[in-house]
Amino acid sequence: MSPPHTQLNAAALAKLLRTAGDVRRLAILCVIFDQQKICVSDIAERLHMSVAGVSHHLRVLARVGLLEPVREGKEVCYLFHDTGIARDLKKFICTYKK
Repeated sequence: MSPPHTQLNAAALAKLLRTAGDVRRLAILCVIFDQQKICVSDIAERLHMSVAGVSHHLRVLARVGLLEPVREGKEVCYLFHDTGIARDLKKFICTYKK
């Protein structure tokens, strides 16, 4: 997992935007933005998605540095990485979400 960066080069920024740009991932990010930290099963229930599907999307989002997985007993929860680019993305997504 790569660490979050406050400044990204054009290629890294393009990868982050492509990754976050999936409709399901945008929905997942909106749930996390509202909670700051939430477990996979809670996201799956809230979005009526499978735990496996949500888990896959969360791992992808964590790989680009937007989220951080945290194990809590048998569950895995995710934290929003509050970095410059992540804050900007959060502001943008939350401005335009329904």
